[in-house]
Amino acid sequence: MEIIKEKEAQAGTPDLTLEEAFGRLDQVVEALESRDISLEDSFRIYQEGMKLLKLCNEKIDQVEKKILVINGEGGLDEF
Repeated sequence: MEIIKEKEAQAGTPDLTLEEAFGRLDQVVEALESRDISLEDSFRIYQEGMKLLKLCNEKIDQVEKKILVINGEGGLDEF
């Protein structure tokens, strides 16, 4: 298993799509589950995971605000 590189962990994440962020989160979980990881790397990767989680939450909030729901009269209301 490949540990997330420090350069990748420190790179800005706002340009990631939601799917890319979830993929990176999967890599973070895999790396943290590895027994061959140092404490320093674990901490750094954990921090990256927390940044990704925050990004995912923000993107999901943005999407929820844009979702339209059909009301009882056939019109559209914001979710």
